[in-house]
Amino acid sequence: MGWRRCQGLELLLLAVPLLLLLPPVRGGKDTELYCGVCRALVAEIDWAVKKVDPKKTIQVGSFRISPDGSQKPNEIPYARSETHLLELFETICSNMDDYALYEDPETQKKTYMRFAPRDSEKLGSVDFKNFKFDPEKSKSLKFVCESIVEEYEDEIISLFTHEADHAADKLCSEKSEMCDPPSQTPRSDL
Repeated sequence: MGWRRCQGLELLLLAVPLLLLLPPVRGGKDTELYCGVCRALVAEIDWAVKKVDPKKTIQVGSFRISPDGSQKPNEIPYARSETHLLELFETICSNMDDYALYEDPETQKKTYMRFAPRDSEKLGSVDFKNFKFDPEKSKSLKFVCESIVEEYEDEIISLFTHEADHAADKLCSEKSEMCDPPSQTPRSDL
């Protein structure tokens, strides 16, 4: 019995250094898939927010009566309201059906890109030969999107209600670390 335990310990001691040599894996997730879907999700939300009439408002906050007896509700633009964003979350991931893996013919860089036009868009010159249509991956896009929305709901709402610049970089690189940070271009004034 002692010999077997010693043999198991030897195998463990040999395996640990080998494991340290392996490259780190982010939770076993397909980083290309998660990063691409995250960026696509932000693009879809941004497009949906921009198509709402900017004059449309929603009343928020309390409806308390002020000392002078008047009651004034607070109104904010509907497009970037938490209410609108939560409504978008119910259906936004179905838009992932319009995305596929695209390989840039010059750089061979792979990214998930929209291949179908939106409601009011015209179909531009899309080169379909560089898209990789994979039915199994297509099913994964919606699932990954729903997972991102569920896990990062508060961060998404915060980014869009405060009209953050570079929302895709902030959500997909900084907050969730699904994508590598955007490459920093060297400053010429240094």
